[in-house]
Amino acid sequence: MVVTVDILKNVYGGDGMARLGDGRVCFIPGVFAGETVKAKIVEEKRNFTRAKLVEITKASPDRIPHPADATPGMVYSDVTPQAEMRFKTDQIENFLWKIQQSLVPLEVRPLPDECFLNYRNKAVYHIDKQDGQWKIGYRKEPSHEIVDIEEDPLVLPGINAMIPVARSSVLSLLTQGSGAVRKAAAKSATNVTIRWTPIDGGHWWFGNPPEGLEFCEQTAGLKFRVAAGGFYQVNPRVGDELVKIVRGMYLANIAETPDILDLYCGVGVFGITCAKAAAMQGVKPRLTGIEADAPAISAAKKNAASANVDGRFFCERVGANLRRIKVTPRHTVIVDPPRGGLEKGVPQWLARGTAGRIVYVSCDPATLVRDLVPMMATYKIEKTVMLNMFPRTARFETLCLLTRKDSGNV
Repeated sequence: MVVTVDILKNVYGGDGMARLGDGRVCFIPGVFAGETVKAKIVEEKRNFTRAKLVEITKASPDRIPHPADATPGMVYSDVTPQAEMRFKTDQIENFLWKIQQSLVPLEVRPLPDECFLNYRNKAVYHIDKQDGQWKIGYRKEPSHEIVDIEEDPLVLPGINAMIPVARSSVLSLLTQGSGAVRKAAAKSATNVTIRWTPIDGGHWWFGNPPEGLEFCEQTAGLKFRVAAGGFYQVNPRVGDELVKIVRGMYLANIAETPDILDLYCGVGVFGITCAKAAAMQGVKPRLTGIEADAPAISAAKKNAASANVDGRFFCERVGANLRRIKVTPRHTVIVDPPRGGLEKGVPQWLARGTAGRIVYVSCDPATLVRDLVPMMATYKIEKTVMLNMFPRTARFETLCLLTRKDSGNV
């Protein structure tokens, strides 16, 4: 069935949202708020439907020509950067409204237009043989089709310069040489990764990262070692800003909450940066970092020593060791979990705790608000900051500062 609908807004994930005559919500990819479109219903549920765009009968003034080099995942490649920021701001406001936090001050950090492309310091390209040809690129969701990538508009120029070399080498392994070589290469053909830093330049690898390979990143004036396969913010410019915001929130209340508990700490960026800033003000905080990834903890210890920061770092799952983690009213707790959010039981544990402040850094607003709900029993959100960490894509970064309801801290 083909319907004509008005697009009311763009929801998290990028789809345009409309309402059908029977009141059901209809989600349509590739359309934007303010447009009128014809769309074919492809999935029907009791409360919502999904549709595929057939024709745009009234285009949004925010729509721009589709870039020739747009890749899968660039859901906002067809609108202006200003419109993308409006959509994402509306989305985080809607999430806050759902948990009755719509009056919390929201700060949206602007991003210059020239920073909406060529920002990623890491790219992972899938490899698969389709229709008899090897392809290297991004998957076209929701299918498993791979779109070949020869130049990527989202990555740093240093990575784009390496793509032809990596592609040529991988394709050579898969198509040339002895049958045994080709068979072995095909068996391990899952992805090719390219990373680049200003200090180390670029490296690429086929499949698993080379053992022992590390990169040196620089954030908020400090250098951090990170394993080749480890996590680091993929947008250096916005990542640097994020860390400085967290540092500023910590320093603003350092007299009351000087100690730092850095959960899901990775290579220690937040905790070490805050502790270093405290030391420069003559304060010596107790820094504890917890992370389940062993290479990350190893790097965190080296990073703390390099920054001349005292800290204890433990390799363990946060959710499995809540009874042993000590929290006091003097603590600023920083949490930066993966996209899936905090582990089961952790939000409730934080709500029952005595930490003076909590800073929650999130790359998924849905799991963020899920985790905040139980924490609202004893904490209030003082401030929310939205940063466009992933321009042209559906995702963004959110930072929430929480203080105890029984405290006068601001």
